[in-house]
Amino acid sequence: MTKTATGPQLKAAAAATFLIFGINGLVFASWAARIPAVTDTLQITSGQMGTLLLCVAVGSLIALPTAGHVVGRIGTANTIRAAGLLAAAAGVGIALSLAAESIPGTAISLFFFGIGIGLWDVSQNIEGADVEHKLGRTIMPQFHAAFSGGAFVGALIGAGLSRLGVGLPAHLLVIAAVVAAAALWAPRYFLTHVPAAAPLAGEATPPRAGRAWRDGRTLLIGVVVLGATLTEGAGNDWIAKAAVDGLGATESTGALLFAAFVLAMTAMRFFGGRAIDAYGRVAVLRASMAAAALGLGLFVLAGDIWLATAGAALWGVGAALAFPVGMSAAADDPKHAAARVSVVSTVGYIAFLAGPPLLGYLGDVTGIRMALLAIAVPILGALLLAGAAKTLRTS
Repeated sequence: MTKTATGPQLKAAAAATFLIFGINGLVFASWAARIPAVTDTLQITSGQMGTLLLCVAVGSLIALPTAGHVVGRIGTANTIRAAGLLAAAAGVGIALSLAAESIPGTAISLFFFGIGIGLWDVSQNIEGADVEHKLGRTIMPQFHAAFSGGAFVGALIGAGLSRLGVGLPAHLLVIAAVVAAAALWAPRYFLTHVPAAAPLAGEATPPRAGRAWRDGRTLLIGVVVLGATLTEGAGNDWIAKAAVDGLGATESTGALLFAAFVLAMTAMRFFGGRAIDAYGRVAVLRASMAAAALGLGLFVLAGDIWLATAGAALWGVGAALAFPVGMSAAADDPKHAAARVSVVSTVGYIAFLAGPPLLGYLGDVTGIRMALLAIAVPILGALLLAGAAKTLRTS
């Protein structure tokens, strides 16, 4: 739980959370936009690249189920600090491994990178949901817009450095320094959390984290987020590569298509809170999934780079709001917010992190561009189950 915050403290916490989301996006895109460079440096196939991506997924999926407990013990600020430093150290490991053209070193570094990112993601979402709850208005999509905005900047940086011939190892070393600095500084402005080691006087024993895994509504929200985040994760990891392999684009042009996807997602997240407040979570989720399906189909089936860019942008619009809406829905009851956000994050990230590597394996058979059509099935599932995100009224 958190102590009561004043107006200025809430504004400072919102700004710090916004920054942390943005840095997280910058880190992710700095890696994702230059995946083609990794395959060239290590001389590996899409399926082998999928195995490397699976190392990130495994690391995160080990960290995610325990993240709610960690935040409950040490607070979101200290969790972000630990996670950021771990991710930065892993980034240095990735850079050095790529410079040495070491596949095992890259895999091990990506595993620890995944642990850092998993802890970071859950704790930033818990902090964001707490700030949103205390502000009394929908702001979570704007935090995720910061993530997408950071990813857009990271994609542009990746495209520019690729065109200039700057190697990925040097790129990642600079990003690691930025991450370490932000992770140590920004959390000092987070809301003050009271450790949940024992209940306060007059309160019942705090609910155990394991109970959230038996809550039907939470699990349904997780399934919706699972389908939706596979849409986002596949776009993040494979748009650049699919453009290079399927359309004959250059590496820098592929990074620009990824940037179009991220820019559209950023804009939708920035303005989407108003749509959610006006029309409700369920209607917005259903419209989002329909847009994602249309954009995906256009990107895969387009015959030229311009139509593919339009498809990537529409895909980004559709992928924008599902994850932040899921986080808000999971945190409707503040008493259970940490545990339920951790559950939904874990279920969602199974798709976000493990789905793209599986698409890489399928891409070895069909080509990565055509393999992306497989995510139409979970998109439809998320559309059908969107009603689970309806606002929960608590006393």
